[in-house]
Amino acid sequence: MLKAVILIGGPQKGTRFRPLSFEVPKPLFPVAGVPMIQHHIEACAQLPSAGDTVIHAADSTSQPTTSLLRVPGLQEILLIGFYQPDEALSRFLAGAQREFNIPIRYLQEFAPLGTGGGLYHFRDQILAGGPEAFFVLNADVCSDFPLAAMLAAHRARPRPFLLLGTTANRTQSLNYGCMAADPDTHEVLHYVEKPSTFVSDIINCGIYLFSPEALQPLGDVLQNNQLQEKGLGVAWPRGMVSLEQDVFTALAGQGRLFLHLTHGLWSQIKSAGSALYASRLYLSRYQHSHPERLAQDSPTGPRIRGNVYIHPTAKVASSAVLGPNVSIGEGVTVGEGARVRESIVLHGAALQEHTCVLNSIVGWGSSVGRWARVEGTPSDPNPNDPHARVDSESLFRDGKLLPAITILGCRVRIPAEVLILNAIVLPHKELSRSFTNQIIL
Repeated sequence: MLKAVILIGGPQKGTRFRPLSFEVPKPLFPVAGVPMIQHHIEACAQLPSAGDTVIHAADSTSQPTTSLLRVPGLQEILLIGFYQPDEALSRFLAGAQREFNIPIRYLQEFAPLGTGGGLYHFRDQILAGGPEAFFVLNADVCSDFPLAAMLAAHRARPRPFLLLGTTANRTQSLNYGCMAADPDTHEVLHYVEKPSTFVSDIINCGIYLFSPEALQPLGDVLQNNQLQEKGLGVAWPRGMVSLEQDVFTALAGQGRLFLHLTHGLWSQIKSAGSALYASRLYLSRYQHSHPERLAQDSPTGPRIRGNVYIHPTAKVASSAVLGPNVSIGEGVTVGEGARVRESIVLHGAALQEHTCVLNSIVGWGSSVGRWARVEGTPSDPNPNDPHARVDSESLFRDGKLLPAITILGCRVRIPAEVLILNAIVLPHKELSRSFTNQIIL
């Protein structure tokens, strides 16, 4: 018996994802046409060979899909976080349970407990039924989720902690948890979270397979924190445990922490720009995992270039050109002659005739006028470096807004014949002119 835990964080996180996280919890933001965490659930759940559906956070509409059995023996999926169980989250969970025919429950933390505190706080729920092991997945990662391979490695040589790792270049590795591992035994000998100097080009993917005994070191960390509070008078957040800083760092080199290296698809989803890149990765993966989700070029429909997802309820003019790497959400309207490339257009948005949307995210219910151009600057990894990752840089450098993708918040109105370039427009704004390299408050 297996279980899976998805760590979804809370509203105090995801600040780099604003203004998109104002309208929907970050884990429910649509990436490649489905909520971010649906990709995790699909990878975890026992899926039938046909007749699956895509669950949308905004409603309970669905469409047939075909999927493969991923992880045999998985009995339950638990979501742990600090979000209030609002209508969107409750609707998504109910729809996902019906669709994947597996219990999916949300466990709300009493306070933000970090990546390990929630696991220990809900340890009885995780261990109920006596699972042989449980997966732990961070919600803000994009991956092909090689869970079956991790399970096979675990069953061949059971270990308390099995961490999925991949490679990054020397500079970018400093932004992740870095692991130095024995090349023969794969034991993690040294672990440092976001080191100040180069440690290793192997980084933590935020995807783990734990044995039940892995929860005991989390309790030891809590006990040590309580002793520090009493002995040193140090104020410590109640129940807070960081897997990366408190557990992995301490256990490295003790024969309990092991690495499973992958060279497959993986990226973080920390910012809107990285969500656009993750959408591209998932759309490309749909060619093998969900080909029915990809739109096809036809004489009577819009012209499709590359991988494009179009929700069945969207209305796209036959002369529009979409792609590559475009996701069109529920109820979207795309007018005649429109051009959309490398973009996400969210629920209820309207792109009028001859609009051009490039490297942008168009928010829920927003409208882009005729002949207007909405364009951003892509933040792609260096194509000449096979180990490069998406940079999650700050918005500003030396007091100037860095060029990045353009984001239109919820219900933004863009007039006809204007240019919005490298701009972030907060929700409910009605613009009257062009803007470049600005945040419109």
